[in-house]
Amino acid sequence: MLPGEQELANASLDIDDLVPDLVAIRRDIHAHPELAYKEHRTAGLVAEALRELGLPVQENIGGTGVVATLKRGRSARSIGLRADMDALPIREQTGLPYASRHEGVFHGCGHDGHVAMLLGAARHLCRDGGIDGSVHFIFQPAEEGEGGAKAMIDDGLFERFPCDRVFALHNWPSLPLGTVSTRPGPIMAAADKFSITVEGRGGHAAMPHSTPDAILAASDLVTQLNTIVSRRIPPTGTAVLSVTRIEGGSSHNVLPAQVRLIGTVRTFDPKVQDTIEAALHQIVDGVARSSGTRITAQYDRYYPATVNHPGAAEEALAAAAQLADTERAAEPAFTSEDFGFMLQVCEGAYIWLGQGGAAEEIPLHHPGYDFNDEVLATGIRLHVALARRHLG
Repeated sequence: MLPGEQELANASLDIDDLVPDLVAIRRDIHAHPELAYKEHRTAGLVAEALRELGLPVQENIGGTGVVATLKRGRSARSIGLRADMDALPIREQTGLPYASRHEGVFHGCGHDGHVAMLLGAARHLCRDGGIDGSVHFIFQPAEEGEGGAKAMIDDGLFERFPCDRVFALHNWPSLPLGTVSTRPGPIMAAADKFSITVEGRGGHAAMPHSTPDAILAASDLVTQLNTIVSRRIPPTGTAVLSVTRIEGGSSHNVLPAQVRLIGTVRTFDPKVQDTIEAALHQIVDGVARSSGTRITAQYDRYYPATVNHPGAAEEALAAAAQLADTERAAEPAFTSEDFGFMLQVCEGAYIWLGQGGAAEEIPLHHPGYDFNDEVLATGIRLHVALARRHLG
């Protein structure tokens, strides 16, 4: 047996012993999902579990966030490990015995599994050590579109719990079971949302000449907005713009006075963001003039791109190579993640963990999705390996 292999084998056995209890915790959280900034039960469960390990725990950071710190040895080095806690406003359709007990709220993104894996890592590191420095276990609220990472940062997260590097792990259905994947540079897209309101006067559908047609103007907007990426962004650039919602009208014979368009933009480059936002406003102004309608647009850059620090991404791949199949991701994903806020102020990396099996057939945010408990042990080992590699 090569040097270090016996220690790794022993650690694997110890972690396997933790899994049954963590499965029960994960499924309990799944049955009691909570939306952004309402994760009171989940945060309480997390805080209690961490205090049972003898760790100092700070609650209510950025709303319902929880942070605990494990310090060993004398080194000033430190690492942050983050798990998100919130659920989605989706009606679950899994039929599982531990399905959501809260109508219209559902852990359809696997955050219940993320919490369980990080609790498992805390248990293992508290028991077996192997570090010289500090590990900050960060349990974050409100990842699903509500900016919980930014709220924690604004509440002094990295001043109160300084980290040399910070890492986050997310389950990934399209990867084989247990495969770990990440990449240097962009890994998740920036997320923007826009809302456009078109106002005419409204009137009888049989007399369209008597009122500006808000529906026709909105239709023109949809067509022109979908030319921005193909005609304003260089072929070497990367972006997606989608109109996702149209509201307007109440009768077959009435031209509505107002129509509303809602959509999203995903990019990796702030310069591309600038171009798209400017083009959207130009198109809005042009359609308003040509149609005689009044059009207002709101554009919100609510999540930045998640951009991995090159050294941190390589550190993650090296740590993962000891315990799982690894894959250097060939390209980033167009989904978004508010961990990007953390990477703007602290170097680190965002990592995907393959779910495989049935999970591979059902994507995240689907009403039939469930976290694959078979990957809990791998996730725990990866957290532990990251801490030990950085603080060994």
